[in-house]
Amino acid sequence: MDQTEHDKNLMVVAAVEGYAGRHNISTADAFALMSKYGVIDAIRENYNVLHTQSLDENIYFAEDMLKWKME
Repeated sequence: MDQTEHDKNLMVVAAVEGYAGRHNISTADAFALMSKYGVIDAIRENYNVLHTQSLDENIYFAEDMLKWKME
């Protein structure tokens, strides 16, 4: 695994764990929700922008996407 793939995985983990903590759900439930609505793929696809931000921005990105997708 190269460094970019490692960083993408870190960003996904940060988003899943952060979202789970903020919304008082398990990380498994957060992962399932993000997988269902394509958030994990979107985080990985937007690596070039998101990796320049703090890991908290990955959580905000995930929250915004889920709000938009679940409306």
